[in-house]
Amino acid sequence: MLSILLQAAAVAAGAATAKLGAAIGAGIAAIGAGIGIGKIGGSAMEAIGRQPEASSDIRSNMIVAAALVEGVAFLAIIVAILALVM
Repeated sequence: MLSILLQAAAVAAGAATAKLGAAIGAGIAAIGAGIGIGKIGGSAMEAIGRQPEASSDIRSNMIVAAALVEGVAFLAIIVAILALVM
C-alpha cells in the first residue's frame, strides 16, 4: 500500500504531494491527540485510585491537560487544511 502511495506521489504534481502530506499530517495529529488524552485519562484514574480525597484537583488538572492536547491537535489539523487550500 505504501508503494502505491509513493508511486502516486511521484507521478503527481506538487499539489497532489501537498495534499498527500496534509492528509498524513492530519491523521498523525488525530492519532497523537487520541494517544495523549488516553494517557492523561489513564493516569488520572490511577491517581484518583491512589488518593481518592484529591479527586477534584486531579480531575480539574486532567481537564486542563486534555484541553491543551486537543488545542494542539486542532492547530495541527488546521495547518494541514491550510496546506490543502494554499
